[in-house]
Parts: sequence; structure tokens; C-alpha cells
Amino acid sequence: MKSFRLISLQIVDEENVTDIEIKEGLIINKEDASGNWLIEVFVDEKFIPHFEEACEEQKDIVVQVVITKKENDPAAFKSKVCTIKRINGNASILLRGSLTKIKNDYPAMLLEYLLEQGFTGDDLLREFREKIVSRPKIVLPKKV
Repeated sequence: MKSFRLISLQIVDEENVTDIEIKEGLIINKEDASGNWLIEVFVDEKFIPHFEEACEEQKDIVVQVVITKKENDPAAFKSKVCTIKRINGNASILLRGSLTKIKNDYPAMLLEYLLEQGFTGDDLLREFREKIVSRPKIVLPKKV
């Protein structure tokens, strides 16, 4: 098994990407034949509702995580919420999942967003270089 520090976590569905502010987090590659990973996050209890329904109904959720350094590309996991434990106004949430692909080509989305904002030439390049590292959340309007 290999464990890594969790830097960020987002819940991804067809409509939204929801940032979950983590206080601490750990992700473990179990290195088993099924490709299972364990994700444990310690969060403020206000984030519990984001996980409760999936836990109670054993529904899959897709989470997107960044490990080790914030500059790393996010990895997506199709996960089940195993447990939610309340601890003094906080919560420990344990998920079990496997790597998956999601329709999220961040560089292309970022470029499209910057173009829609009117950036061109050197300004576009400068903004792209800055934001590809800081990775702000981007939600593009749906195309009709």
C-alpha cells in the first residue's frame, strides 16, 4: 500500500463541481487487483450533507482529488461513502473508490474560459500560465 497527503477534494456531478474544504486528508492506494483506493477526509460538519445521501443509499459519487502538491493534476474516483463520523463539530468521512475518467479536460476548459473573458496574445498566455498552476474552479455555461 502507498499513502499520499490529500490536498483538495471536489464532488463532481453532471451539473456542478462542489469544493469540499478539507482540514486534513489522506488517500491510500491499496495496490490490490481491483485497483481500490481509500480516501479519508476530515472536514467541518457543515459538509456532511454532501455525503449523507450517498452513504445511506450506497450510491456512487465521483470525487476529484489532488494529492501531494496543489500543482498536480486532479484524479477522479468513482467512490462509495463508507462511513461518516461526527467529531466535535467536524466529521471524518471515509470513501472507497477506483480511478475513473471524467469529462474534465482542465487545460481546454481554462483556455475556453479565458478566451470568453476576452484575453488574447501575451495576456492570454500570462493568464493561462498563472491559472494552470493555481487551478481556480471553472464552470463554463452550457452550450445550447
